[in-house]
Order: sequence, then structure tokens, then C-alpha cells
Amino acid sequence: MGKQKKIAVVLSGCGAMDGAEIHEATFTLWAIAKNGGSYEIFAPDIPQYHVINYITGDVMKEDRNVLVEAARIARGKIKALSQFRAENFDAIVFPGGYGAAKNLFTYAFDGLNCRVNPEVEKAVKDMAKAKKPIGALCIAPVLIAKILGKGEVTIGNDKGTADDIKKFGGKHKNTLHTEVAVDAENNIFSTPCYMLDATIVQIADGADNLVKVMMGKMAL
Repeated sequence: MGKQKKIAVVLSGCGAMDGAEIHEATFTLWAIAKNGGSYEIFAPDIPQYHVINYITGDVMKEDRNVLVEAARIARGKIKALSQFRAENFDAIVFPGGYGAAKNLFTYAFDGLNCRVNPEVEKAVKDMAKAKKPIGALCIAPVLIAKILGKGEVTIGNDKGTADDIKKFGGKHKNTLHTEVAVDAENNIFSTPCYMLDATIVQIADGADNLVKVMMGKMAL
């Protein structure tokens, strides 16, 4: 029996509209544990772009920190992304949520002219260089395409976002609920989650399928 696989999970805050999507994040952690792996949670120690009132959808007049907010999901057991070292992990996963497109990179506001957080970029490039699996859910596959400038990913079937992935140098594969796009050459694994009109059960199944496929590709 091989050693337990250790996966880094990178969060972008806490909450679908301004941070990490909580269902996607939680079910990713659940799937890792369920499939016999272990995880460590990271987030960049940076100001959150803005804070949303989830009842009204309005921007609130307050400031929050991405790492502190992500710690809510991690139950306090979390590290700053600056401490991430690729050699300590078998894979890395990025749950989605608008926070990924606001706090990890600025795609939500700047589109094709978006900027990537340097710590996020380093983590992805280091894992790619080590030929270790990179997983992404929901909008996060766009981040991977932006950083690497290659790879086949999925965000479901939204044409505008798929076109942007192609402009970043990647390829897009249309998928349905719970399906996983596998780029075996570049070790990239993605699933659409809430980029489609999904149920919470479909989110759980999508995260589970992603993790199962990733773990099957990890070096023994």
C-alpha cells in the first residue's frame, strides 16, 4: 500500500460572491479525505477585494483579509500561501467562487487584462514544473489557463468564458454536471460545478470525481 497522498487546497476567502465557494471548498476537502488522502489548506494573506452583503448583493463598507476569511472554512487550520512548497505535496486544488476571480486573479474585473497574485502564480508553476496534478473547480480553470498559457480545461459550456480560455492559450472542453476534463499531458483536471446550474449533490459528486481522477494519476 502506497503512502497517503497529500493535497494542497488553495482558498480565496469565504463565500461564493467574494471568496471561495463554500460548498465547492468543503466537498473538495471531504472528497480528499473520503478517497484516502490528506490535505493542507492555504490562502494568500492579502486584503479581500470587497465584501458582499449576501442578502442584498450590495458591496459593504468594510475590509476583510482573504486568509482570515478562508480560515472560517479551514476551522482555523490554515497557512499563508507564501508558505506553500511544491515538494511537500502530491497535488494542488483550487475551488471556485467569485473570490477566485477577484482575489487570486482579477479576471472578474479586468477580463483578458487580468493580473494574477504572484504567490498563486508561483504555486501553480512550481507544481506544473514538478509534473504534479493541478485541479480546478468552477471558474478556477480560467486561472490555470491564464498562468500556464496552455492546457485543456472546462468551465462547463459558457461560450464567452471558453473563448477567453482559448485567448489565454488554453483549450476548452464542454462538460455537463459532475464531469471532469482531464488533460493528461499537462496534469490538469477540472470540473464545472456552479458554472452550471448545479445542485449541492452535483457539487459533491463533481468534487469527488475530480479528486478520484487526480489521485489515480498521482505518482505511487
